[in-house]
Amino acid sequence: MGKLEESALWQAHIENYFGFSEKIDGKVLLEEGLKAIKKVGVDLVFEDLVAIEPLEIGFKLTTEKEKTITALSLVLAMGVKRKKKVFKQEEKFVGKGLSYCADCDAWFYKGKKVVVLGDGSAAIHGAKILKKFAEKVYFYGLKPFSEGELSELRTVGIEVLEKKPVEIVGETEVKGIFLEDGSQIELDGIFIEIGAKGPIELLAPIGIELDPETFSYVKVDRKMQTNIKGVFACGDLTGPPLQLAKAVGEGCVAGLSASDYVKEVLKKTKEG
Repeated sequence: MGKLEESALWQAHIENYFGFSEKIDGKVLLEEGLKAIKKVGVDLVFEDLVAIEPLEIGFKLTTEKEKTITALSLVLAMGVKRKKKVFKQEEKFVGKGLSYCADCDAWFYKGKKVVVLGDGSAAIHGAKILKKFAEKVYFYGLKPFSEGELSELRTVGIEVLEKKPVEIVGETEVKGIFLEDGSQIELDGIFIEIGAKGPIELLAPIGIELDPETFSYVKVDRKMQTNIKGVFACGDLTGPPLQLAKAVGEGCVAGLSASDYVKEVLKKTKEG
């Protein structure tokens, strides 16, 4: 699940990797990998994932086009998301009115005014989530969105801004934003949702434990098992070294572990 062009491999060049004596484009490696998994009957979904919900047994996944998929086990191979700053003093307001996760923090803005800035499926999803809680939701696309997507937002009462937000108003917490034409909008919160939803934003709602030092990577054991039963992780998502060989090796372990877990769940279900 996901989009090929958003993979770190898509624009990469691979060298000194087992099996290849010459440099190879990451795009080629990805395409060859897809051919291999198609042969064994794997269903491919080229959509961004926007939500993961725990079920009594297994998990429910929701894509950007609101497709739902249920699974007994998950193997997380999302890589890491590198955030881009939108405002100059952005870090000063994190946790003080500025958030990167609508799913995590929407409740805190019940009856308040917020703006969502973003350039991908996460931004659309975030605006819709916030509309369920906030009194007023503004939206600004950092990259062009289709008229259909913007019309969908307007239909549910979200105001699409034409002028670009350029500065955060406030001393110690968010009070609003200045737009490029000099006008000001009073706000209680700013949500920045860039690209696809990042791993940490997706995983926080289901309680995935992160590394205690940087809180940037998912903590796993030798079987690539996270602290949540049935959820395994591999690759860059589990921390350095951020190397292809490590990702492939961990992916193998995670896949085998997930397979064993599913077999055990099915066995218990049959017996019980």
